[in-house]
Amino acid sequence: MQPPPPDLTPLVSVALGIGLAAACGLRVFLPLLAVGVAARTGHLALSDNFAWLASDPALIAFGTATVIEVLAYHVPFLDHLLDVLATPSAVVAGTVATAAVLTDVPPVVQWTLAVIAGGGTAGIVQSATVLTRVGSTFFTGGLGNLLLASFELFGALGTVVLVLVLPFVGLALVVLLLALAIYVLVRARRRRAAKPPRDDAPATA
Repeated sequence: MQPPPPDLTPLVSVALGIGLAAACGLRVFLPLLAVGVAARTGHLALSDNFAWLASDPALIAFGTATVIEVLAYHVPFLDHLLDVLATPSAVVAGTVATAAVLTDVPPVVQWTLAVIAGGGTAGIVQSATVLTRVGSTFFTGGLGNLLLASFELFGALGTVVLVLVLPFVGLALVVLLLALAIYVLVRARRRRAAKPPRDDAPATA
């Protein structure tokens, strides 16, 4: 029988939670699957209320959902439909992933950090990927989306592995990812604000 994994210190658990949340912004289900597998194999301690993430039904569900999500994002134009569903799902997944690894903090702090830091991080990253995909579709007719989908997949996988092995290094990477995501969002907002308003009113004599 494997000994239980040691509880994470608050700083490590926060770094891990934010890193996992950022990965949820790239792929919703992959980080949850990784958390469940890590907990199941004894490499990660979960908060008491989230032990179900390592259960057989949860692992099967997350594994199936991960495969479907990965394949579907490589289908042109279907990826935009998935973005509509994935944006709120990413926020929820980021919140759950963060709360699950916050093992040594009061519940109020746990859920405050999970919602603000976890859900917020996942939402920012996901919103940036949506805008990037829209731009890719406009300029490449959807062909560039295949490369973007692969980049997001390996980015999510790499982020998960890094934060599980080196949480603070992973957090530093996530900070850079958030800075890039915020830059994309701000630039898109400025472009929309710079567009002249359409004048659809009929001309009068």
